Amino acid sequence: MLAMLTQTGGELRVGYSRRYKECFLRAKEQILQGRLGQIIGGTARVYNSRAQAFNILKRDPHATPVLDVLTYYVDLMCWFLEGNPPVEVVARGKRGIVFKPAGHDVDDMTWAIVTFADGAVINLGVSYSLPAQYPAQGQSSRVELLGADGSMMIDDDHLDHLLYTEQGVPHGYMPDHTVNMAFLGSNTPGEWAVGNFWGPLGNETRAWLDHLATGSPTVHTTPRQARINLETTIAIQRAAASGKPIRLPLEI
Repeated sequence: MLAMLTQTGGELRVGYSRRYKECFLRAKEQILQGRLGQIIGGTARVYNSRAQAFNILKRDPHATPVLDVLTYYVDLMCWFLEGNPPVEVVARGKRGIVFKPAGHDVDDMTWAIVTFADGAVINLGVSYSLPAQYPAQGQSSRVELLGADGSMMIDDDHLDHLLYTEQGVPHGYMPDHTVNMAFLGSNTPGEWAVGNFWGPLGNETRAWLDHLATGSPTVHTTPRQARINLETTIAIQRAAASGKPIRLPLEI
């Protein structure tokens, strides 16, 4: 695909919707303004409920939390450290407690350390093992960055808007799943409100339409960036399975 794009001059972007969540857009702006200086390292972890994990794995047994979800945070960190590619991955996973008894041979939790070309170290973690009735209706995440001149802590756990109702709150991703307590705003693509769709997927879609219609700039992931994300995500899965460091780029 990369070769064909070079040959034809075609235009392609990959929709990593975390880039279009407002808190992460603000973070990128501060990095572009140089307020963190050289990034030394950081962390990103994302949690979700096993109810959503089971739904994803039922749809595709290969869509592990690493390959299906953590990849968005791989993209986010590679975007924040743009021009400074990852070169090595070390990872560990724990399995057998939540998903294995349900028939899914995937890790319950995975943590990785990704080293970038200039030595920056990023810790990435994912677990979709929270209880099925946990109030999050999508990804609960925290992202931290440490730089030579500043630091940034992003709380994306959605604890700021809590709803409890005896009528039950339907899940945006799984309409047949309801909870009595919900963290509003936690549905990963966004939510319907007052007749329109708001959130990362809405922002991403509108930005792409604006780009096509007017030529306005877009921060959608380029194909070459997406290739780096894909290789890094696969490296995390391989490192967790083998217990060995994996170098990047991957040997295909």
